[in-house]
Amino acid sequence: MAPSSETPPANPNPSGPAPMRGGGCLIAAGLVLGPIIGIFFGQVSAGLVAGLVIGVIAAIVLTIIDRRR
Repeated sequence: MAPSSETPPANPNPSGPAPMRGGGCLIAAGLVLGPIIGIFFGQVSAGLVAGLVIGVIAAIVLTIIDRRR
């Protein structure tokens, strides 16, 4: 079978779903900023936990929004 001289289209499905955004950066930002904010309150560990919780919630919200698009 001879190879085809036609090139495939650049984007065969131009109206396909948009790529999903990742929320891992939000979790990482919470883990970094939480203890920094916790220093001001004298509770570094509580700041770490709060930053983690806020980051995870933000990532879940971002995932839900992306699935609705």
